Amino acid sequence: MRPLILGINGSPRKYGNALKLLMVALEGAKSEGAETKVYHLYDMDIRPCLGCVSDSEKLCRYPCIIEDDMKRLYDELLKADAFILSTPVYWYGVSGVVKNFIDRLTALENMIYFDGRSWLEGKVAGFIAVGNDVGALATIQNLMAVLNSMGVLIPPWALAYYEGRGDVLDDKQPIADAWNIGRIVAVTVKILRSHRIERWYLEDKEAITAAVRYAREVISRLRKSQERERLTMLERLRSLD
Repeated sequence: MRPLILGINGSPRKYGNALKLLMVALEGAKSEGAETKVYHLYDMDIRPCLGCVSDSEKLCRYPCIIEDDMKRLYDELLKADAFILSTPVYWYGVSGVVKNFIDRLTALENMIYFDGRSWLEGKVAGFIAVGNDVGALATIQNLMAVLNSMGVLIPPWALAYYEGRGDVLDDKQPIADAWNIGRIVAVTVKILRSHRIERWYLEDKEAITAAVRYAREVISRLRKSQERERLTMLERLRSLD
């Protein structure tokens, strides 16, 4: 079965640089045999998160209590192997609708409290950010940190950005970066399928306890050794007074 990769467009402008690079990225995915779909967040009703998880972890789960188009996106993400998220830079961060989208993904991540795993775990992602001014790379860094914290896998070279007012399709570097995002994301999906990794994050209490015990033993030995070295150094410094 062909990898299914979603293109998530977080720009209100369907003629802008964010969508241009996303289209290039999806062509890169197709070069590896992937099937692609595009969703325009500004065409959808995606309401702000209500913060249910702050009242109780058990109140936040799939399907989200909010009845809007996010339910459709949840189901599409669960069927897909990967997604590429493209956003314009709004004041050094993502657009408002992308922020709503990310916040609402908590309903999938928080399933860890119901069946032991984030439902986003093992999904592969790539990121695109464009803006007239600075902030594109910082925006991608934040997206990577947030999505990785939800269990999303980020392969090498999974980002492309552009900071300028021109037509991004006239700039060779972000075009090459975007095309490679799609290709690499699709390749990563195929690699994961061949290895059949069932779980990434494990709650192996016995192994973790053993690791902590080992770390304490090593640190204790290193501390004693370094303390002797530091005392010797301090004595030499005092002798120079």
